[in-house]
Amino acid sequence: MTDRTAAPVNASATAPVTVVGLGLMGRALAGAFLTAGHPTTVWNRTSSKAADLVAGGARLAPSIGAALDASPLTVVCLTDYDAVHELLGADGVTLDGTTLVNLTSGDSAQARATARWAGLRGARYLDGAVMAVPPAIGTAEAIVLHSGPRADFDAHAPALAALGTVSHLGEDHGLASLYDVAGLAMMWSVLNAWLQGTAMLGKAGVDAATYAPFARRIAAEVADWLPGYAEQIDAGSFPAEVSALETDARAMEHLICESEALGVNAELPRLFKAMADRAIAAGHGGEQYPVLIEEFGRPGKD
Repeated sequence: MTDRTAAPVNASATAPVTVVGLGLMGRALAGAFLTAGHPTTVWNRTSSKAADLVAGGARLAPSIGAALDASPLTVVCLTDYDAVHELLGADGVTLDGTTLVNLTSGDSAQARATARWAGLRGARYLDGAVMAVPPAIGTAEAIVLHSGPRADFDAHAPALAALGTVSHLGEDHGLASLYDVAGLAMMWSVLNAWLQGTAMLGKAGVDAATYAPFARRIAAEVADWLPGYAEQIDAGSFPAEVSALETDARAMEHLICESEALGVNAELPRLFKAMADRAIAAGHGGEQYPVLIEEFGRPGKD
């Protein structure tokens, strides 16, 4: 048994680690620790999911309590936060002295509440978010975000680095979840915009594979605008250096009309236009597109 309370200030790059939860992501996390040379203990309600990991050198704990006792650092990746509370809050489970890194998906309120819950039970707690698919875990392409006390992150950063490119966002336990959902907003927005254009071009016989390289170049060019637009947002000043919002709104009308003429769903461009119209009505027509942050920053209408 590992003495949890004796965890060093800076755990070594081959310190023992426990992984709780062996879905696709959990198995990838445990596999990355094994590959990096960490003595790895695993636990899952369905123990058969650990078979390949055990064959690769992992130790299957007989109980959740034994899994927590095996390492000063436990990485948790379960279905949701309710499952985390149910499992780690069960009778006989002791969290005192351990460091929990919770990579379960959820929202920022759940992350903050779970940090308080774990702290009351004597655990050090970091919340996290995995911005990668399971096959990428263990490579530099896997982005793993953490939030919570900096000292707790620093103590285990060498071990956590086995998972990919890791970063600490701040002391607020909710930041990793917020970054996660903000990333999802980017992902779905880009994909939905690409699907809109693909549907339109499809009416002219252009297949998706032909349009994709063009769309990729457009997406990359727009991404290059973000640092400058961020400066405008942070300064609260939106001079029309490239295009005024009222000009963009006229182009949005072209997109709506073209979609409707082709028999393509126009809900998405109508949403763009509705938000722009509200900002223009509020007197922002002569400012640059990032002024729409004011529309995004207030509650929407059902």
